[in-house]
Amino acid sequence: MTPRERPGGGPGGTPAAAPGDTAAAAPHPRTGGSDRRRARAWAELLRLPALFTVPGDALAGTAATGARPTPRTLLAIASSLCLYEAGMALNDWADRDVDAVERPHRPLPSGRIRPTAALTAAGTLTAAGLALAARAGRPALAVAAPLAATVWAYDLGLKHTPAGPLAMGTARGLDLLLGAAATTGRTRPALPSAALLGTHTLAVTTVSRQEAQGGSPVAPLAALATTALLTRLVTRRSATLTPRPGQTTAHARTGGPRAPWNPDRTPAAPLTTVLAAAYAATTARAYVHATLNPSPPLTQRAVGAGIRATIPLQATLTARSHGTATALLVAAFAPLGARFAKKVSVT
Repeated sequence: MTPRERPGGGPGGTPAAAPGDTAAAAPHPRTGGSDRRRARAWAELLRLPALFTVPGDALAGTAATGARPTPRTLLAIASSLCLYEAGMALNDWADRDVDAVERPHRPLPSGRIRPTAALTAAGTLTAAGLALAARAGRPALAVAAPLAATVWAYDLGLKHTPAGPLAMGTARGLDLLLGAAATTGRTRPALPSAALLGTHTLAVTTVSRQEAQGGSPVAPLAALATTALLTRLVTRRSATLTPRPGQTTAHARTGGPRAPWNPDRTPAAPLTTVLAAAYAATTARAYVHATLNPSPPLTQRAVGAGIRATIPLQATLTARSHGTATALLVAAFAPLGARFAKKVSVT
């Protein structure tokens, strides 16, 4: 029963307060509830739990270059968060008519957020993301600009075309390169990691295209096979030894004049294997269920698992580049994301 429906002598049906009653000075009960509902609506629109999948992009990109995180890395992470949320707001704005039929509970079709507010948020967040990238340097902005363009192109035109999953995979790969560019000004060493992460995102996006109505088991089966392939690739020892200044790569490989190892550069094969196993385990069961029964609920569950698996994959890529401490930091985002995903859906 709402306050308006309660009997009493006060405005809106609330009991009248006696003179001197301290309750009269308390905020109107509808104000707090309205604020909470508004905050909940924006959390749903922006899919806030999915934010935990973003910092690992820049950190994995940084590790792939052999560098450690710096203040510029933090700027790249902040830029990524803004551009990611811009894409979320724009996604619902572009899909508001479809969601009115398939997902009437979403914030826009349900009327909890106005379409103009969502579009304004998308534009503002995009501008903020580009500004933060510019603060990190020209190389970072050179990656952030096509990343922002890819996000807008996906939401406004490519999403419902065969190029949609590829565009989404490209965006995730560019986000990883943003971290590399911001930290070191170089992206080439991070290209393999970007390709692996982008492939995972492509597979998850392909599955998500049928999450509202269900469909063929081909997509989740292909995603399952992709997960197995990526797990094998990231556990191969392909990273080269990174020498300290004054020690050439050839010396590091052949045992020439030796320099002490940086503790953060020690081989991390066991950690890489453990994280890769966590990545595979996060998705395997959900993909199998969606393959056996590609109904909307099981498909949505598979998509959610794929999104969550982004974090252990990022951690695996970081550990593979011998960024042990950073990999553990990235992995720590997984339980946080899972906890918040129980309150707000990531799909």
